[in-house]
Amino acid sequence: MEERVRKIFKAEAAAIEKIPVTGYFGKAIELIYEHVHVKKGKLVTSGMGKAGEIAHNIATTFSSTGTPSVFLHPSEAQHGDLGILQENDLLLVVSNSGKTREIIELIDLKDNLYPPVPVIVITSNPESQLAKKADCYILTGAPEEVCPLGLTPTTSTTIFTVIGDALVVLMMEKIGFTAGDYAKRHHGGYLGARSREKSGS
Repeated sequence: MEERVRKIFKAEAAAIEKIPVTGYFGKAIELIYEHVHVKKGKLVTSGMGKAGEIAHNIATTFSSTGTPSVFLHPSEAQHGDLGILQENDLLLVVSNSGKTREIIELIDLKDNLYPPVPVIVITSNPESQLAKKADCYILTGAPEEVCPLGLTPTTSTTIFTVIGDALVVLMMEKIGFTAGDYAKRHHGGYLGARSREKSGS
């Protein structure tokens, strides 16, 4: 059992090492910075299923580190929640295949409401419909899932999380986000106490 666990960890770590690092990371940061920190819009993330859970996590992490962000469920968007979108916002969507029907439809709905709102896509497929619709796409490297069936999102969700973390850290550095800034947004719990301790507040 222990050896099997080590192999799973090794496979996921190797997949992280193979994430393509391209100029699209920088382009994504510039788009987010322009729309959120200059135009005072917000980052709207979306995804279906397990990719949606990661997109939700990305939104909450951005929000707690100084970049206002919300998660928009692509199905609920078709029933009125699209109204959360404003003209200075931008979309960041997560889809391993790049073919997720609900996300494609979300972008079409966005185009009908606010066509200029840019789209960042995190996907494994540069030839996918979503990648072609995007202003900027970040590739996962298309890792094989560690799931023994090769089906359950496992390695892919790890990669989505790591890419989201990289974007958050890059943005924190760009805006000079401090422990004091963190403390103002995260009052409760251990992290709130640690941030106040670090900032001397």
